[in-house]
Amino acid sequence: MLVAVASAPPSRFSGGGYWEAMHGDMSGYYEVRLDGPKPGGGKGRHHYRLYCLLDDEAKDVDQPLLTVITGFDKPYRTTLRAADYKSIQDLGAEYLSRNPRVIS
Repeated sequence: MLVAVASAPPSRFSGGGYWEAMHGDMSGYYEVRLDGPKPGGGKGRHHYRLYCLLDDEAKDVDQPLLTVITGFDKPYRTTLRAADYKSIQDLGAEYLSRNPRVIS
């Protein structure tokens, strides 16, 4: 999925529900959404999420970076806690605070 998003380019990718711009306090972040079986092969479905930023202010790079900040998984039809969203924002702020960026 990330290869398709990065090739589109991301700001114009039509994700069919797999690539979504976030809103409210999470504005500026994007969410890659995939569902699958529960970890360990249990019955039922489970949500897997990657939280990304499009970085067009990175020094010493020729094009915007599609940056995966972190990932979470959660039971089907549940939401993350406010503390989880805060941790995403904290990691994003730490990444953006360094320019040139630390890329690994």
